[in-house]
Amino acid sequence: MAQARPPRRTVLGLLPWPERQAVAEALRTETVGGLVLLAAAVIALVWANSPWSAAYESVRNAHFGIPALGLDLSVGHWTADGLLAVFFLVAGIELKRELVVGELRTPANAALPVIAAFAGMAVPAALYTFTAAAGGGSLDGWAVPMATDIAFALAVLAVISTHLPAALRAFLLTLAVVDDLGAILIIAIFFTSDLNFWALGGAFAGLVVFYGLQRLRVRGWWWYAPLGIVIWALMYNSGVHATVAGVAMGLILRTTRDKGEEKSPAARVSHLVHPFSAGIAVPVFALFAAGVSVSGDALARVFTDPEPLAVFIGLVAGKILGVFLGTYLAARFTRARLNPDLAWADVLGLSVLAGIGFTVALLLGELSFPDATQAEHVKAAVLLGSLAAAALAAVLLRRRNRVYKRLYEEEEIDADADGIPDIYQGAGRVPGSGHPEG
Repeated sequence: MAQARPPRRTVLGLLPWPERQAVAEALRTETVGGLVLLAAAVIALVWANSPWSAAYESVRNAHFGIPALGLDLSVGHWTADGLLAVFFLVAGIELKRELVVGELRTPANAALPVIAAFAGMAVPAALYTFTAAAGGGSLDGWAVPMATDIAFALAVLAVISTHLPAALRAFLLTLAVVDDLGAILIIAIFFTSDLNFWALGGAFAGLVVFYGLQRLRVRGWWWYAPLGIVIWALMYNSGVHATVAGVAMGLILRTTRDKGEEKSPAARVSHLVHPFSAGIAVPVFALFAAGVSVSGDALARVFTDPEPLAVFIGLVAGKILGVFLGTYLAARFTRARLNPDLAWADVLGLSVLAGIGFTVALLLGELSFPDATQAEHVKAAVLLGSLAAAALAAVLLRRRNRVYKRLYEEEEIDADADGIPDIYQGAGRVPGSGHPEG
């Protein structure tokens, strides 16, 4: 007698209820933060191209800090090295949560978003390299078009008023989390200057103490906040980019609850810090990173100079090809089937949306091109590429909004008003499957 094959796993099906709650909370904060980020980017562009542009440069280049500790930085560097460390702290917490209790905890669930994310990083990098080499340009910016900005992407969704089902939003969030991991590894490996091993050793010792405090269940911000600042300062002085300290601490924080705990330490820190990261840290970074010239000559250079052109092509074409093909091939070779309520056109729309690479792409642009003029042109390419991806995604996703609205409303029905949608309480549905039983 032939052995029955296991049922085919469904891609982008109904999320388990705890996972959906966690994703909804994270995305709610990111959406509001994304709208603030969008406003900050517009202010930066207007300010940098206004009669007061000299004041913008003066503020961005003003220095302050503690020179004796090697921390005499410009405002621009404080936002990139300091405020973005908070952003990467939240990214580390989200990555840890995904690995321990989220979509990445099992190989079967992790395969599709991880393959899609890595293809979405590899293809843009390859397209950049090919385009820049063909034009005789520098290959140093290969990492710039690799990152997806979840906050900016969600701001676009809010502006165009789509009703994406929770599974599609969760898939986009997981893509961005894996993207952030890739960006962190790239920053740590390829953008490390001359190492100061004493400072690096001190930073690692601080992380060991941080880990020990977590293992011993020590509570109280007065232990962790000063220690975190010391770890960050030592990491900065070690030559490793200071944002690595943020993600390291995020990964160390415990994501599982002990008996009697209402929230895990990671969840408590994320609840407190995530609004600051999304609403202040990232927008302030954007305010001093997105102020580039939008003169005719500067915009023309995006399409004539090899490096900015390669960034533009990598963000728009590279992300679409990478994420879509990665998702399709992963589903095909793992014998998974797409949620019957959705279509591959929906995956294409998300793939285009993933081409919005604002925050981390701007940071990588600054790190890849120390020359200020060249960095400005690359930043202009990031802005134009992200704008093109946003516009194309808006067209594709709005065409399917009627379907999304129907699915969204079905997912939200709560006839008994118990706070849990009816779709999770029978009606022949299997949580996590996205399709009727049988």
